Amino acid sequence: MTPFVLLSFLIVYFTVLVGVAHFTSRKKSDNSAFFSANKNSKWYIVAFGMIGTALSGVTFISVPGAVGGGSFSYFQFVLGNAVGYVIVAFVLLPLYYRMNLVSIYTYLEQRFGHMSYKSGAMIFLISRTIGSAFRLYLVAIILQRFIFDAWNVPFAVTIIICLVLIWVYTHKGGLKTIIITDLLQTFFLLFSVVLSIYFIAQSLDMNFVEAFDAIKESTYSKMFFWDDFMGDTKNFFKLFLGGIFVTLAMFGLDQDMMQKNISLKTIGEAQKNMLSFTLVFVIINIFFLSVGAMLYLYAAQNNIDVAALPTPDHLFPEIALNYLPILPGIIFMMGLTAATFATTDSALTALTTSFCVDFLNFHKKEDPNDPKLLRQRTSVHVGFSILMLLVIMGFRVINDESVVTAIFTAAGYTYGPLLGLFVFGMFTNRAVRDSLVPYICILSPILLYGLKLLLESTVGYGMSFELIVINAFLTWIMLFITSKPGLKVPVKF
Repeated sequence: MTPFVLLSFLIVYFTVLVGVAHFTSRKKSDNSAFFSANKNSKWYIVAFGMIGTALSGVTFISVPGAVGGGSFSYFQFVLGNAVGYVIVAFVLLPLYYRMNLVSIYTYLEQRFGHMSYKSGAMIFLISRTIGSAFRLYLVAIILQRFIFDAWNVPFAVTIIICLVLIWVYTHKGGLKTIIITDLLQTFFLLFSVVLSIYFIAQSLDMNFVEAFDAIKESTYSKMFFWDDFMGDTKNFFKLFLGGIFVTLAMFGLDQDMMQKNISLKTIGEAQKNMLSFTLVFVIINIFFLSVGAMLYLYAAQNNIDVAALPTPDHLFPEIALNYLPILPGIIFMMGLTAATFATTDSALTALTTSFCVDFLNFHKKEDPNDPKLLRQRTSVHVGFSILMLLVIMGFRVINDESVVTAIFTAAGYTYGPLLGLFVFGMFTNRAVRDSLVPYICILSPILLYGLKLLLESTVGYGMSFELIVINAFLTWIMLFITSKPGLKVPVKF
């Protein structure tokens, strides 16, 4: 697999996406289309496209890579995700539809006040920027190693190329374009993972049935870990509960994912979208874990030194691009590109939407489609692209672990206060001291970090994905202590 072949594939791939963007934005590309797709999306199209957005390049590379050190323990987290999606469908979505929200964080303004609203929106901007930067970083290091290093292109230029390509096909149509491109990219992603299993199995002289039997009999297929709750980060209860609350925060309280759901006509369509999406999400993650087991079986049979790789994230691209024939390599690159860019393009659109609505008050303007506002929206879109570039370059300097771990660890610290705010608002009738909320949202992650170090050093308790639960609880406690009863009634759901 030569760098020229891979680069040619990327050019063709993005030409297709630019063509889709031109088609979807040629009739109407105003702010309503950019922010909410004119509230005219089809639920089954959104449901299918959301799979690619939710999975991302992290799932495509890091989840298979993590099988070597954690077996199928990640599936415990996926089961928690599934429960979280159901809660989103029947608790959060009815609230958002009843309030007819464009930005979901305007709920906090009605429930608590102006500072709480701005705090929630700012948490999203920070959290989603970091998370999306991590995801784009993952695919960028692969592109750098297998394509751009051949021409001595600096890593920063690789990131700029990626962001410019995303901006080209999203800056006009926004969400209206994203819904269609995500549909296309999800198809590429699912097609790629199935074919990856087929090609790896073929290289091991197995058919599909023999491949899954080999996975079942291997040491990698262990799925549930019940022992050592204190010290084992793979313990079922830690991962399952973490999966529920990470989903509630990173999906249900995330403008990026909810922007697609609230673009549908009715709450019934949105709930059908969520339930169908959940079923496919669980099944696809089983396939990704199976890919991981197959990769490690292939590495063992072909004497590939996995420990010599920079991180386990490199195992899939290493085998696909250096050991398998050219067609599996192209299939791998198609899946990786589709997964990562489906997430990043959606995130940039959501970040732009949140900033324009929550901080620039586009929804309160007399004419939201004023040409000046359209130009301002474009500037915001460019600004977040530049910010993401800076975050990625910073992460390249400090990262020394699997990206999947880094993303969910960061989410535990950043999304936790947002989860605490929403839970407090929906399940109490107390009025917070609005001016104190920003300080509480800053203090809670600091306390969490101190608590994490204390528990590790004193009782040997290793925190995992339950970080977000503890962070939300700390936020809730501080909100309760500083609040008063009965002064403002929450919006019922």
